[in-house]
Amino acid sequence: MKLSVIIPVYNEVESIEVILKRVNDTKLVSEIVVVDDGSKDGTRDKLKTLDGKNNVRVILHEKNQGKGAAVRTGMKAALGDILLIQDADLEYDPRDFPELLKPIEEGLADVVYGSRFLGRAHRVTMFWHLVANKMLTLMTNILYNTILTDMETGYKVFRREVIEGMTIRANSFNFEPEFTAKILKRNYRIFEVPITFNPRDYTQGKKIKLHDAFEAVWALIKYRFVD
Repeated sequence: MKLSVIIPVYNEVESIEVILKRVNDTKLVSEIVVVDDGSKDGTRDKLKTLDGKNNVRVILHEKNQGKGAAVRTGMKAALGDILLIQDADLEYDPRDFPELLKPIEEGLADVVYGSRFLGRAHRVTMFWHLVANKMLTLMTNILYNTILTDMETGYKVFRREVIEGMTIRANSFNFEPEFTAKILKRNYRIFEVPITFNPRDYTQGKKIKLHDAFEAVWALIKYRFVD
């Protein structure tokens, strides 16, 4: 099976080459689809020099639209049988790819979530983000009768067939709850595997804000009743 890694990027000039090397070093990818979402810090110029090299395909948004919009663009462009979403900020470690892919390769799952809360190593920081993540995951479990531990994880891996015929409307960080709601309502087999996690704080460029949590709540409620 061919693996497409989708990397949404916004103002990550310091980390983009590092994450691309780490992804390629796994020796597991067929292509890396990088979607730059209107960066203004030099990321776009750097990506232009990397396009077409080492499995990298670059797509440029002319203006910033949000992470969800960049992921949607990447999903439409990806050619692989399995799609994996990888953030560009080095919080997630591509060395976890084998564990993320295993349940799909063994025919046990259609979708795999990399959980930050199943006991693997992680940096100790950002308590209130942890609280928000736990509350959103609990809300997901109540509304959709499931037992996820990390709905908001950036590591989501899935067979191409999962998104065929599925309309994703999210433009921002509400991609995570919308995607989760729709795969749960379609009864896809979901596995969680533990991942390592090295979160940034706001001084290091973390982008998610409090209002994104309220958008996630609304998305969970809305997509419980509509599609």
